[in-house]
Amino acid sequence: MSINAARRPFRFLSMRTAALALAAWAFAGTTAYAEGQLRIAEQHGIVYLLLQVVQDQKLIEKHGKTTGLEIKPQWVKLSGGAAINDALLSGSIDIAGAGVGPLLTIWDKTRGKYNVKGVASLGNFPYYLISNNPDVKTIADFSDKDRIALPATTVSVQARILQLAASKQWGKEAFKQLDRLTVTLPHPEATGSIIKGGTEINAHFATPPYQEQELKGNKNAHIVLKSYDVLGGPSTSTVLYATEKFRQDNPKTYGAFVASLKEAAAFIKANPEGAADAYIRTAKSNIDRNLLIEIIRNPDIQVKLAPENTFPLAQFMGDVGAIKNRPASYQDYFFDDEHNHNGS
Repeated sequence: MSINAARRPFRFLSMRTAALALAAWAFAGTTAYAEGQLRIAEQHGIVYLLLQVVQDQKLIEKHGKTTGLEIKPQWVKLSGGAAINDALLSGSIDIAGAGVGPLLTIWDKTRGKYNVKGVASLGNFPYYLISNNPDVKTIADFSDKDRIALPATTVSVQARILQLAASKQWGKEAFKQLDRLTVTLPHPEATGSIIKGGTEINAHFATPPYQEQELKGNKNAHIVLKSYDVLGGPSTSTVLYATEKFRQDNPKTYGAFVASLKEAAAFIKANPEGAADAYIRTAKSNIDRNLLIEIIRNPDIQVKLAPENTFPLAQFMGDVGAIKNRPASYQDYFFDDEHNHNGS
C-alpha cells in the first residue's frame, strides 16, 4: 500500500472527528460542569510522567478529599494533538495533554469564546528527530524517498518544531518544505518501524523513551535534529490545558488537580526509581527499567509545572500565519496561576 493510501484513513477520521466536534461545540458552552468530575486525556511516552505518577499514586483522589470532594478521575489515552483538541472542544474531556503547538492552535481558535489556556507544563524534555537512513545527516538531506512519522501532521509540537527548523534552514517562506514527507503515526508504531527498518517510515520525530529505544534498537538509527537546538535551549514541549469555564466553575477540582501535579513533581525529583515503576505500571510497559531510570535522570530533563521557553514557537507560529492572534508573552496562553508565574 502506498503512503498516500495509508494517509487517507487518518484524514477521513480527522475530518469526521472535527465535524463532530464542531457540532458539539455549538452547545458546549451550556454544559453544566460538576465539581468532582475530571476527565484527563494523555498520550504516549514518558513526557507524561507527571500524570502517570498522579494516576499511579491516586494523588487527585487524595487532594480531592482534603477539600471534601470524592474525585474519580477518568483517564483517556489518545494520540496526536488534533484528536486531543477535538475531544476538548466536544466536551469529551476536561484536561488536555498535548504539545505546545496544539495548545497555541486551540488557544487561537477559542480566544474570546471558550478561552482555552495552559494549566501547567509537564516539564522540559528533549525531542529527537531520528532517522535510520544513513544518507540523512541533517534535515537538508531528506528527499521524497523519506517519510517522517509524527503524532499529528501540521498541528503537533513536533510538526511545528520541524517547520521552525525548516524556516531556519531555507527561510520563513519555506517553512512547509518538509510537510510533504510527514505522516501521522502514534509513537509506539513509529518506533517499531524505525527499529525494524525496511518500511516506508524511516524517520520519526520522537519523545522519550521511544527515541532512546530506537537508538539502542537499530544500529543505523541516529539523531538528525534535537528540539532544544531548534528552540535555543531547554524548553517545554508538552503541556496541560483546559477551558476557562472548567477552571472557573470547578475551583476545588482544579485545585486538587494542580496540587496533585506539584506532589508528583516533587516525588519524581526525589525518587527516580519509584517514578520509573509508576510509569511501567500505568503504561503497562515492558521497557527495560534501567534504561527508563537512566532517561529520568538525564540532566536535560526537568519535570516541573512552570512552562519554559515556549514563546519562540508561539512567535514563529504568529510569523507564518499558523495562528491569527499573536500573543505578547506566554502569559497570554497560560492561566494566571501561581505555579506559572515564573514561566516563559
